[in-house]
Amino acid sequence: MEAQSRNYHREFLKSPHHGVFGFLTLGLGFMSGAWLPLIAGGTLYALGWIYLPDLGFFRRWVDRRAETARQAEEARKVAAFVQRREALLASLSPSRRERYRLLADVCRDIESASTDNPFAIATTAGDPRLRKLDELMWTQLRLLGIEESLERFLEIERLENLPTLVADGEAEVGQLGLEIETLKAQGPSPLLDTKQRYLSSRLERLEVLRKRQQRLEQAQANLALVRSEQERLDQQIKLIRADAVARKNADALSARIDATVEHLDQTNKWLAEMDEFKDLAGDLPPTETRLGYESPVPPRLPQHETGPRTRPVAGARQR
Repeated sequence: MEAQSRNYHREFLKSPHHGVFGFLTLGLGFMSGAWLPLIAGGTLYALGWIYLPDLGFFRRWVDRRAETARQAEEARKVAAFVQRREALLASLSPSRRERYRLLADVCRDIESASTDNPFAIATTAGDPRLRKLDELMWTQLRLLGIEESLERFLEIERLENLPTLVADGEAEVGQLGLEIETLKAQGPSPLLDTKQRYLSSRLERLEVLRKRQQRLEQAQANLALVRSEQERLDQQIKLIRADAVARKNADALSARIDATVEHLDQTNKWLAEMDEFKDLAGDLPPTETRLGYESPVPPRLPQHETGPRTRPVAGARQR
């Protein structure tokens, strides 16, 4: 309570109430040019400084101001997240955007079934169970983005046929080693020094090729895992839809959603450990607001006809 009271006093110092009150007490006292009004004004100011910050009307003003600031900050975070999500969705290939859209349709089926089923979850903006659908779809979207990046990387690397380059490089280094050993047996010579420098250069090149091949193999393993996680998550969400449609048990449905979300912990931890995809990591912003899983579809504009529409005249013969 004491700390909270100190906070209200700090807020009072920065508030317009303090400025007005200071003018009406100290200010008018100074302007009067007399000692008595100045002393009275100072006394009133001191009393106001002690008691005004603890009055209910001022505390309510401070609380409303803090709540407005909190809501504005929350809205900023939500807008930044939505912008980031839509940018990631727009960067996907058409086929992946379609896969995401189809899974979003499944989530909408879950919400519709929950609305029709009074025993299921309530589709309110603050329902934490529906918010978990947003979390599931955000993870799926990140997996789609990582899959596309990995496929693009593998496509580029496969064009150079790294295994063959590594094998040829190892054979070349072995041959150069034999040639250098032969030259060493013949004694020091400028050719020996040149061959040794050449061998050092080719060894460094071979080391780079091996590192690239390791990255290629790691990317292939990551891609297999990403696709497996996508398929698992896709089936989990469809299972939630089946429960939402078939069961009239809110506890069972909530348990199904919770079990699905629990599996995300390991997936999100694995995503966070992939340094090359840190931009795609990150959880949903801490907010009670429903973030959804895609932008709302804009309303379809009415189609304008190319020419004036004529109405048939009553009694006219049809040709």
